Amino acid sequence: MERDERGISVLPVTSLALTHHAPSGRISTGIPELDEMFGGKGYFRGSSVLVTGSSGTGKSSLGAHFIDAACRRGENAILFAFEESPQQIVRNMSSIGMDLGRWLKKGLLHIEAARPSAFGLEMHLVRMHHLLEEHKPKVVVIDPISALLPGGSANDVHALVLRIVDFLKHNDATGFFTSLAVEDDLQSTSLSISSLVDAWILLRNIEENGERNRILYVLKSRGMAHSNQIREFLLTGRGVRLREVYLGAGGVLTGSARVAREAEERREEIRKQKEARDKQLAAKVTVRSLDARIAELQAEKKARENELAATIGDSEEQKSMSLADRASLRRSRGLTDTSGRSPRSNGREGKS
Repeated sequence: MERDERGISVLPVTSLALTHHAPSGRISTGIPELDEMFGGKGYFRGSSVLVTGSSGTGKSSLGAHFIDAACRRGENAILFAFEESPQQIVRNMSSIGMDLGRWLKKGLLHIEAARPSAFGLEMHLVRMHHLLEEHKPKVVVIDPISALLPGGSANDVHALVLRIVDFLKHNDATGFFTSLAVEDDLQSTSLSISSLVDAWILLRNIEENGERNRILYVLKSRGMAHSNQIREFLLTGRGVRLREVYLGAGGVLTGSARVAREAEERREEIRKQKEARDKQLAAKVTVRSLDARIAELQAEKKARENELAATIGDSEEQKSMSLADRASLRRSRGLTDTSGRSPRSNGREGKS
């Protein structure tokens, strides 16, 4: 029970029966590459999502993408901000090509910004309930939930998050919570709320070659297959982009080391392509030369065949002419008649 400007509010501690509705519909994360990591469809509607990471890893940017995607679908969204004013959020998100101001003007987005120390934990919970009932959002982002820790013990904040998660699940609203993690122990949270959420995304910085680069991976996602890959996380003028981390001979490469390695691979690929083109050209020249030689040999063969045929024809003709000439000569000398006998003999040889 808590009193505010609306009077006394009585809120349930939590849902003991665990009778939450479990929608099977999916909603986009706002980042196509991240959707792919969740089976190509994004989060379950009505689920709770936790994003942890050290300072500057891009947690708020993921939340802004999720809000932007909801507003693009025409759904109401609420952002509870504990570190930046609405004007700061709009300005900062514009640096990655996102215009949240238009959703504020259209009434699809409400940003509730307050210092964690402005109220006690119960009053924060009361204000959240009132705003959720008033705006009936389909997407709720709390950035960061870890900012509430100084307002009470870890157990109190844990109970607060549990009550918020219950309320959102009963209303089929998807909750998105960011939490600051310690760089030395990123896979645990100071709030111990990772067991309360359905999906958990971890962001971290890695240092190599004199620079820091971001990476992202999904630690868990209940009820769906999800990627186990580590992806390079980029903040660009067109929003967040995820790239597959390059695995070189020396391990994972990101940032300029990856760019240099990819440039080297492109040069090697160009060299191989040029070598292949040169071989193809040489082979084509050889084939053309062989084709010309074959054509020349075929022409020579044809000429020899014609010459052979002509020689055979001449020989047969000469033979026929020779026989005819001899027969004609015999006839002219009167040496034979048609029976082959001498025309003067007539069987009288030897008679006087």
